[in-house]
Amino acid sequence: MHKQGESPNASTYTISELAREFGITTRAIRFYENQGLLSPRREGQRRIYSRRDRTRLKLTLRGKRIGMTLAEIREVFDLYDVAHGEERQLEHYLKILSEKRQSLLRQRQDLDDALAEIADSERRCENVLEQRRQQAQAEEAGRSASG
Repeated sequence: MHKQGESPNASTYTISELAREFGITTRAIRFYENQGLLSPRREGQRRIYSRRDRTRLKLTLRGKRIGMTLAEIREVFDLYDVAHGEERQLEHYLKILSEKRQSLLRQRQDLDDALAEIADSERRCENVLEQRRQQAQAEEAGRSASG
């Protein structure tokens, strides 16, 4: 374990250190462990995480951010563990990444479309409000002139 503030290049970590470093709960880390993504060694009741566990946690969080399921992340880890970077496994991982990229691009396009529709609706509402204000001012001016 390393001292607080020490470099992430330390050789072992506690669950609290990893939780603090990655801004997640210790419960989340235990959940990833239960899912087979992390495998700390035990010293009594304490979990001791290795650099490998830290890297896997970092990759798990990155995978989740890009929309990978935990099953997909575990599959990538398993492929890497079995063949440590064999060409077939790397090609499979590239395929997963490509599919995620396409999914995210579709989501981004959907968001862009939705934002454009919102902006259009805002412009129309602003135009209607402006017309009504001008009409009310004209009516007020007409009443003032006649009264």
